[in-house]
Amino acid sequence: MNYTFFDFLALIGSLGLFLYGMKIMSEGLQKMAGNRLRSILTAMTKNRVMGVFTGLLITALIQSSSATTVMVVSFVNAGLLTLIQSITVIMGANIGTTVTAWLISLLGFKVSIVDFSIPLMAVAIPFIFSGKSKRKSIGEFIMGFALLFIGLDWLKNNMPDLQSNPEMLEFLSRYTDSGFWSVLIFLGVGTLMTVVVQSSSATMAITLIMCAKGWIPFELGAAMVLGENIGTTITANIAAIPANVSAKRAALAHLAFNVFGVIWMLCIFYPFTHLIAHLVENLGVGDPHQLTAFTAGLDKETLSAISSTGDTGLTGEQMALKEQFLQYQLATSYGLSLFHTMFNIINTFIMIWFVKLIAKVVSIAIPQKETDEEFQLKYISTGMLSTSELSLLQARKEIVVYSERAGRMFNLVKELYTENNENEFVKKFSRIQKYENISDRMEVEIAGYLTKVAEGRLSENGKHRLQAMLRVVSEIESVGDSCFNLARTIMRKRDDKANYTPEMDGNVQLMFGLMEKALAAMKKQLTTDQEPHSDEYNRSENIENEINNFRNQLKLQNLNDVKEQKYDYQASVTYMDMINECEKMGDYIINVVEALDEEYYK
Repeated sequence: MNYTFFDFLALIGSLGLFLYGMKIMSEGLQKMAGNRLRSILTAMTKNRVMGVFTGLLITALIQSSSATTVMVVSFVNAGLLTLIQSITVIMGANIGTTVTAWLISLLGFKVSIVDFSIPLMAVAIPFIFSGKSKRKSIGEFIMGFALLFIGLDWLKNNMPDLQSNPEMLEFLSRYTDSGFWSVLIFLGVGTLMTVVVQSSSATMAITLIMCAKGWIPFELGAAMVLGENIGTTITANIAAIPANVSAKRAALAHLAFNVFGVIWMLCIFYPFTHLIAHLVENLGVGDPHQLTAFTAGLDKETLSAISSTGDTGLTGEQMALKEQFLQYQLATSYGLSLFHTMFNIINTFIMIWFVKLIAKVVSIAIPQKETDEEFQLKYISTGMLSTSELSLLQARKEIVVYSERAGRMFNLVKELYTENNENEFVKKFSRIQKYENISDRMEVEIAGYLTKVAEGRLSENGKHRLQAMLRVVSEIESVGDSCFNLARTIMRKRDDKANYTPEMDGNVQLMFGLMEKALAAMKKQLTTDQEPHSDEYNRSENIENEINNFRNQLKLQNLNDVKEQKYDYQASVTYMDMINECEKMGDYIINVVEALDEEYYK
């Protein structure tokens, strides 16, 4: 087999296409998802059993556990699934992938979703060029989906073609007589082959070929199947490279789940494989152990003749041997498929009780960095309510977190304004965009939670507080919108290559300083356990007046400066856009303070 440097470059390019498809699909999903898809996914994964069933169903339909886990990572990255929900779906995917093994055994046929990728692109093009943003997002999602599967297919095609060259693996037959060490060796072989081939189904086919050639017995084929379960997790971990911390944890959970399963299976490996062989034999298919002994008793010419696809030229004795050979092959294939299915079903049944433990382990293994942001709420759950008054306390804590995120978003805007490094600028803008998505989702979820709380029994004071909270949530979301608008204006300034004078930069920084003071005063009133004090309210109002007066002063000054050609008109446009956006943000902040003052939010 000739594997050139050009083939290696094609492999790297395929990986790049896969990762790009993952990125486009995830971004399109975030834009188009909305609450409906979130609600459907939440309903489908509302408990562990439903999550497992969802993963099983999706994998059985698209015939690829790798594809399912990649989509799960994408959903986690988009904030549509929690880490615990994703783990249950991945467990179901492990069972669903055994359907593929049975199809290989029974039919030798596998539905390939890549065949539909190019037609999917044709469907995506009209959406991408649509004037409506939602349709564009749908088009991006479809295009990313298609590119992702093309990338997966090209990864397989550009890997060393082990499946068509099984002779390369004949040397492995020398390591079949080392007892339990042989089991561990072939477990490693199965893992490595799946990583290389990028498909557990293809590795299953290779395993069947090796058993059919008589190179390895049934038990070692089963060991390779265990290795395939570990190796197939590499796809999700590759998909999680550009994703957020939750997606990385979901991918690691897939690996942890399969590794834990393999560990307990190795403890009962020989009794379990004998049980599987006994079940297959009782079904009337035959004993999976007999294939190795059968092929070992034949000379090479006879084995080559009866293992060929045609029947021409075979003697009556050879035809009988071929029929017996095919029956043993079928028994081995059934045995490996049943082993694969039983292992994943039992493993899921055991590990489903430890989902929270797995989530905790992967969370410790991949700690959250300061630059990472979770999409889920911290103190409240949209699916469960405490008593009404206690729910208000939980919502209050969540609103404080919401305001803190708005503050961090504004700090990023300040950093973006002074950032000169191109790569860092793009990273910071991307983080601000992510914060904007988080802000929008938090508003909807907190407001939805408060709406449910309103249906319960609340005191008059509680009702006033709830109304204030709804207004506060809406205004904080508007603060987030203003931050994102400022970031886009800074991006526009950079694209226009607008040159600001030192005086302009100084004025922008002064306005940013006023905004920081306003946000700090707002946060202080949100976090206080006392009723809003009139002095604090007056302080916030004074800051707001200062912002308004400064904006008016700069507007007049800008007209004179442009007239005197101190700077060009194009620079003045982005300059005043930033000043005006800051003034709007000041309005939203004072609205929060007013809501707290009028409704006695505490």
